[in-house]
Amino acid sequence: MRTDDLLLTILACPLDKGPLSLLPEEEALYNPRLRLSYPIVDGIPQLLPSSGRKVGADDHERLLTRLKASAT
Repeated sequence: MRTDDLLLTILACPLDKGPLSLLPEEEALYNPRLRLSYPIVDGIPQLLPSSGRKVGADDHERLLTRLKASAT
């Protein structure tokens, strides 16, 4: 999955239905509102609610910094 992939515009978090951000280095989609990371396995996003991995405060800040840097 690439950052310019059209699929990213329609994917949503299964819990809050909000947008997800791509973390290519982590091979994951991230919901910063709920601090959940969903893995991408063999190019397929795993978006079952049970697939979400809770992200700790330190990792959350690191991921937000990375997302802000990639947006500029």
